[in-house]
Amino acid sequence: MASTLPSTPIFEAIAKHDPKSPAIIHGASDRTFCHGSLLHDVAAAKDNLTAMVDGKSLAGERIAFLAENGYDYVVTLLSILAQDAIALPLAHTHPNSELRYIIENSEAALFLSTEKFQDKAQEVVREGLNHIPQLQILSKIETGAVSAENVKFSTDDVKNGGFMLYTSGTTNRPKGVVLSVPTITAQARSLIEAWKYGPSDLLLHVLPLHHIHGTINALFTPLMAGAAVEFAYPFSADTVWKRLGAPFLRNSPPTKRPITFLTVVPTIYNRLLASYPSLDPEMKQATRSAITPRYMRLNISGSAALPTPTKQAWTELSGGNVLLERYGMTEVGMALSCGLAFEDRVDGSVGWPLPLVEVRLVESETGKVIEPGEELDANGTPREGEIQLRGPTIFSGYFRNAKATAEEFVAADDGGSKWFKTGDVAIRQHVPGTGQSDQAWAKGPMYFIRGRKSVDIIKTGGEKVSALEVERELLSLPEVSEAAVVGISSEQWGQKVAAVIVLTPKGLTGGRGGKPWGAMDMRRALKDRLANYKIPQELKVVESIPRNAMGKVNKKSLVKNVFEKLP
Repeated sequence: MASTLPSTPIFEAIAKHDPKSPAIIHGASDRTFCHGSLLHDVAAAKDNLTAMVDGKSLAGERIAFLAENGYDYVVTLLSILAQDAIALPLAHTHPNSELRYIIENSEAALFLSTEKFQDKAQEVVREGLNHIPQLQILSKIETGAVSAENVKFSTDDVKNGGFMLYTSGTTNRPKGVVLSVPTITAQARSLIEAWKYGPSDLLLHVLPLHHIHGTINALFTPLMAGAAVEFAYPFSADTVWKRLGAPFLRNSPPTKRPITFLTVVPTIYNRLLASYPSLDPEMKQATRSAITPRYMRLNISGSAALPTPTKQAWTELSGGNVLLERYGMTEVGMALSCGLAFEDRVDGSVGWPLPLVEVRLVESETGKVIEPGEELDANGTPREGEIQLRGPTIFSGYFRNAKATAEEFVAADDGGSKWFKTGDVAIRQHVPGTGQSDQAWAKGPMYFIRGRKSVDIIKTGGEKVSALEVERELLSLPEVSEAAVVGISSEQWGQKVAAVIVLTPKGLTGGRGGKPWGAMDMRRALKDRLANYKIPQELKVVESIPRNAMGKVNKKSLVKNVFEKLP
């Protein structure tokens, strides 16, 4: 009996790719799955989901899943989309409490787990969920199908499915961001046009798969374009250098092709640069060849500000390759990007609006739109404004949270769709010598990010952290009476999460050996409450935290007064 898949752009694209060309490669084992195998295995997994629910419709239902980075993740994700359901990837690195919150908040109908994470999945379900989804353990796919000849396409109306990620916003609980199939398709098409993904590309994937960067930029988009994705997660500098250098060694295995596409966060480039001197001479020579513009077509840095020294060091090591910066977020995918021409990759700039994306800057104080040609004030100083976005790549709202959705959108004055308020502040400037390439979208003044409107959003190593969420967890501890969480500058991470606390009487003697509670005690206490990147890297204990008449903390002053002397 033939299996069917809906005629949506992602499946039609995979079906048009050479069925024998590689789609997914496991770096450690060299196991390779072709596009034909992928299409067949997705259709089979879709049928398996139907059997799990006795043939009931899963349209619009949230299906949460825990899967390792690799072929099983890809098949699971696409099979959920094939059911017209909403795929909700979970991070196996997150504590069970966070996973329980997401499962309950999303009201997931199914909770899928690969065999590798079945113990964790069973713990999550066992530990006090009010809403208990049906848990199913998925068998590992050892070898892909031989072909997809028995897969047919249906004309079923698909309009409820999509992708759902949780983000820490300005509230103290993560919100579900629903990205419909048309939205993620538009995001992929925008990037395919801008970054020219194609079947000859081989992307090395070292990112987590519960963020927009790892899922849309580095997986969904290359799959649509016919590129191959090679997984090498979790990130290890030694592993990445060995993989990059492998095709250029004397005894190179014939299966190892040069990596053409790398998209990671600045922290990873820093770690690669720091570890390069420890490589042996042959590997040094091989890796330097691997990252030259001749072989590595595109190297992208995103999710956090790229330090200029890092960018310069990479250019020097790679023989002239220049890191491309871009700007995006969970709610909008990628919105801005520098161009493919090296002269269009300007230090500190995130470039121009990507294809399909409309951007405007709105002054926070006056609410006035900074129109083209009005980038400078009367004194010649660049005018700062909040980045606001609209277009088919923008999400439509937070999951069952009309209040939060309404707060983040503003009506347009031109009769068009509403604008999404990013909370990021930028300026727009003409940069001489840019915009001369054949990329039609990469023209005009470039955007430069100045920071967040809200000090309660901290971006560390590509992750976005809600200070309020961390404060809530700190204040739940018996050793802490007051807490303020801030972001402090870090060359390695962009920002570091830091906490200022006042101890309770118990905290004064509650540390190890009867000493006052300190940084190590804090990390142990928060380990099972927060993801590791949310746990403050710096802790300062004070007698009191200054507050204004309304009881609010001036966090900018707090950073200056408390942390200015820290390295």
